Amino acid sequence: MSIDEQTNVRLDSLLSYLREGRILDAMREFYADNVTMEEPGQSTHGLAANTEREKNWLSSVREVRNLQVPRHAAGPNTAMYECILDWTDTQGKDHHIEQVAVQTWKHGKIIHERFYYDA
Repeated sequence: MSIDEQTNVRLDSLLSYLREGRILDAMREFYADNVTMEEPGQSTHGLAANTEREKNWLSSVREVRNLQVPRHAAGPNTAMYECILDWTDTQGKDHHIEQVAVQTWKHGKIIHERFYYDA
């Protein structure tokens, strides 16, 4: 299997985890220990810190109403996907985000991920 095919297969698996709501499982399976994740105005280094950040977000979510991944692509050690997400937080406030994630992969794990969205 070529690097392109391997990255594409891994990305498809990651997106399946996300659609199933298995975010923390996805962190363990697809992210390297030294991963850096970036969002507008925030950069988090290391799998443990990023997992904790995801746990904090998940604890603020009462219900995910919609998660779509209309487009995704993978090439040599690089992948990206578009995500549309609607959720209600524990205070009852509805949220909507449309974002693009761009990832760098090494040895089947994500070592860098940057999210682009209107903050």
